[in-house]
Amino acid sequence: MDQGGGVAVWPRMEPFLLGALQVAPPTKLSLHYLRKMAAYVRSREGCFPMLGWLMWRHIACGKLQLPEDLAWLYFETFDLLAGHPAEERLEWAENLSQCSSPRELDRQRSKLCVDTLQFLLFLYIQQLNRVSLRTSLIGEEWPSPRSRSPSSDREAKTSSQNKGLSLLLEGSVSRGRNVHPIHKLLSRAPLQTQAGYSKLSRSFSLHPLLAWLRQALVPNPFGMSTCLRSGKKLAWAQQVEGAMKRAKIARNTHTAPPGSKMVLMSQVFRQTLAKDSDKLAGANVKIHRCSDAFIYLLSPLRSVSLDKCRNSTVVLGPIETSIHIQSCENVKVVCVAGRLAIGSSSYCTIHALTPTRPLLLPGNTALTLGPFHTHYPSLEDHMASVGLAVVPNAWDQPFLVGVEGTIPDPGSYRLLPPAEFCPLVVPFRMEGDTCEVPGGLPSLYQKAHEEREKSVQDWQKMVKDAHLNKEQRRQFQALVEQKFHEWLLESGHRQELDSLIPPCIASQDPSDSDSLEARTNDTRQEGTSIREVGQTRLPC
Repeated sequence: MDQGGGVAVWPRMEPFLLGALQVAPPTKLSLHYLRKMAAYVRSREGCFPMLGWLMWRHIACGKLQLPEDLAWLYFETFDLLAGHPAEERLEWAENLSQCSSPRELDRQRSKLCVDTLQFLLFLYIQQLNRVSLRTSLIGEEWPSPRSRSPSSDREAKTSSQNKGLSLLLEGSVSRGRNVHPIHKLLSRAPLQTQAGYSKLSRSFSLHPLLAWLRQALVPNPFGMSTCLRSGKKLAWAQQVEGAMKRAKIARNTHTAPPGSKMVLMSQVFRQTLAKDSDKLAGANVKIHRCSDAFIYLLSPLRSVSLDKCRNSTVVLGPIETSIHIQSCENVKVVCVAGRLAIGSSSYCTIHALTPTRPLLLPGNTALTLGPFHTHYPSLEDHMASVGLAVVPNAWDQPFLVGVEGTIPDPGSYRLLPPAEFCPLVVPFRMEGDTCEVPGGLPSLYQKAHEEREKSVQDWQKMVKDAHLNKEQRRQFQALVEQKFHEWLLESGHRQELDSLIPPCIASQDPSDSDSLEARTNDTRQEGTSIREVGQTRLPC
């Protein structure tokens, strides 16, 4: 559309990307009830402009009849988007970890407050996942025209002090690169006149404001489609012939402001991608329709979305907000994240360290949840930079969220049996001080790991005590290597190890400083490290 007064306004990406849970909300969160809630909080002391957990629990559980776990889920998810400094997040995690009873936990939660009107908008956008093809065909779009009509003249006024819409809208002036929240844009006198601002009432009239917004509204210049169309294309050194024709990788991190930085990976097939770069830091990463791939993104990230991926392994740096896994099959994900959500996925294994309960949304089958089981040298520094600590860790306490009126299937997941546990080795040499899994392993898994290590040591001792001569050792080594390579082929790990072999340096374009390489520059070592990786994954 035409830009009103040289101003471009667009929907912010994060509330819809990270805030809208991928499940239809309860009917009690419809606009009808949210309007009642808006009137209620304005009439009660201590509810406006900030809303605390205890009052929200009273409203959600006492008035709307929502389960307390679900009420906390919405409250906590909204707070994840608030952009607290890392130091505050670490302090909050420490305080939670010291709670030894439900009463102490409730006392700690009572200290959390959110912006009331922004929280109401956050609850409203949950309706995104109630939209259906049928209702859109018969004209009941979301938001519907009926729901946008104010019921009184009082509701038709929007206070100039109200910053609620800044949760959803932002923009720039005269095609400038500086991005401002909508309330900052509307603080400019020329724009206030166009948008229907009254100095007498110190508020905007709704209809002129809506007309101005329609005129100024444009597609998000940092959105996914724009990133694919005009973002900086990325390449990597290890390219399998025939597998590159459909792969698309792009980023907008060189131009986008914080919160809008994005990296897109689509249709990566039979590739190993590895990256540890400042260009990834703080980015929202979307991995789409990748198959038979091994992806290592070892940088602090803002959010991650895996959609329609198959037969792949994804190892990620700490994720400040959330990772969402949707419609995936036979995917292994290893991550530290503020929130983990999985929906409509099957035969996936997730090794996570997370301070919040993993969300198991409808449609999952045969999921496996395991403890976080790897490390890389800069991991703890990256965790600190996004405010993630080793405690509390709720990886084994999933929250099953079902469609209203249905009972979630508790058989859709299992916890990884300790007997099947084996740590993962990140096969790259990097700089840093982390040399073990942050926080250690849970006791049962640590015990299983020690028993497995002991069995390897016993086997090595048995070989040594056999006193084989030179010819016998040669034959024995050949047999072991033969069995090892057979296992690599049967398990599919042969492709992973082969893709880690450094390519010929001459084949790389030195001008491509943004290539996603099969190995980072400081990991181009001899093939012995590749063999060591393979040995750590041998079954016992």
